[in-house]
Amino acid sequence: MSSPKLLYIDIENFPIVAAVWELWEATAVWVESDTFISSVAYKFEGEKTKVIALPDYHGYRKYKDTDDRPLLKDLHKILSTPNIVIAAHNGDAFDLKRINARFAVHRLPPIPPAPTIDTLKIARRHFKFDSNKLDNLGRYLGEGRKIATTGGKLIRECRDGNRKAWGKYRRYNARDVDLLARVHNRLKPFAKTHPSLSTTGCPTCKSKKTQRRGEIITLSGKATGRFRYQCRDSECGRWFSR
Repeated sequence: MSSPKLLYIDIENFPIVAAVWELWEATAVWVESDTFISSVAYKFEGEKTKVIALPDYHGYRKYKDTDDRPLLKDLHKILSTPNIVIAAHNGDAFDLKRINARFAVHRLPPIPPAPTIDTLKIARRHFKFDSNKLDNLGRYLGEGRKIATTGGKLIRECRDGNRKAWGKYRRYNARDVDLLARVHNRLKPFAKTHPSLSTTGCPTCKSKKTQRRGEIITLSGKATGRFRYQCRDSECGRWFSR
């Protein structure tokens, strides 16, 4: 059986548009449009990052267009790739749930079950960083930063059909995936429950440079017949057992 394909993914959403009585009050008088997915950046390990966004689809109608179904259909195909592991920052709690919500809205079926890697969970479980936001992890680890944007102003310009704004929006989305991949590579040797990406080499970086480092013994001193290994790749060093 071939090794799993690692898929990095990040989604961007447009906000709810609603009428409110007070700027500080979140209760909507009525809703003009619900939140929906505006773009998706993704990359398979070892490949370049790609972005699909609403203006890529025929019939896109600037501000009035809230139909993300064509984009979701392509995303469904990507996530249905056989034998994949899906990686995202806060993906378990946000990205994948938001994607499922939009699939349900458009009557698209569930994607095939796939293991997931959530770099936010890895950061929280195994480290004590000052902040677990992707931008801060990239800065702290020296792996780069997210692209600074004008926030709501950029989103409004995109919804108004500004092609230049959409270009920046795409670059922002793509940078998030590139940063995600670099941060994941730094954190993954510490993740004890990381899905195995190789059955012969290191389970996280796939390096063949591994060394057996003794048999695993139970607390009562009994031999288990299983052995500890360490990846000898200079950028990994993961400990694992087989």
